[in-house]
Amino acid sequence: MLKDIRIGAVMKDGHVNASGMLSQAQLAQYHEDGFVIPDFQLPEHVLEEIRGAHSRLIAKHPEFEDYCPAVLAYDTWFLGVARIPEILEMVGQVLGPDFALWNSSIFAKPAHKGRRTPWHQDGEYWPIRPLANCTVWIAVDDSTRENGCLQVVRGSHKARRLFGHHTTSAPDVTLDQELDEIDETQVVDLVLKAGQMSLHDIFLSHGSDPNRSDKPRRGMTLRYMPTTSKYDREVAALDAARRRLIDHGDRTLYLMRGQDACGQNDFVVRR
Repeated sequence: MLKDIRIGAVMKDGHVNASGMLSQAQLAQYHEDGFVIPDFQLPEHVLEEIRGAHSRLIAKHPEFEDYCPAVLAYDTWFLGVARIPEILEMVGQVLGPDFALWNSSIFAKPAHKGRRTPWHQDGEYWPIRPLANCTVWIAVDDSTRENGCLQVVRGSHKARRLFGHHTTSAPDVTLDQELDEIDETQVVDLVLKAGQMSLHDIFLSHGSDPNRSDKPRRGMTLRYMPTTSKYDREVAALDAARRRLIDHGDRTLYLMRGQDACGQNDFVVRR
């Protein structure tokens, strides 16, 4: 397990910001654009641990070579990443004092054959009511345009609703729900160095291209929800049965900070 220590954020001027906090300008950007890239960056030794844990996972479960929807169901080692204090500080700035981790996944694009992730909104898949979540997307490798970096539609979260999706049967996708249309004039490529991360809103439209390059592109996501919302396991079961979505009903909720503000969630309390 990773040590629960403060790592420090490498700033543009080369100094270290030990707080790991978003500036007021960055927090405003998150609310305005639906995403932000903080100054905080994980050091190489932490990235090596994540890569090693991912390699162990793939050795046991080769079916997850390019996408594992729920890594915590197979290895709780990854909880150490979700508990890094700087990450929790930033999530708390966005969501408030009461929030839980409910899932973590890895979108890995192996060199030459990494599949694309279709344009979608996260809320299309998740049984959180009302819909609310902050996703931390960590670049485990350098994430570039060539190897399929995350792409977002700036400001698409502002309507606070889900847009039309359709089911795609394309063989080259990681997810099967795809947005009917996006505003291509607002697409932003999130090019990140290994260890950098982005935070994005549950309603933000996003996706990524396939990887046809010589370099892998692994991205680890951490999914945090405010406990003012309910994680509705009945909705998860209905979605899985009726809409043939991934069944999120058996996800373990880890209370990271504060309390269950809505009084309807069941948690494993962080120790």
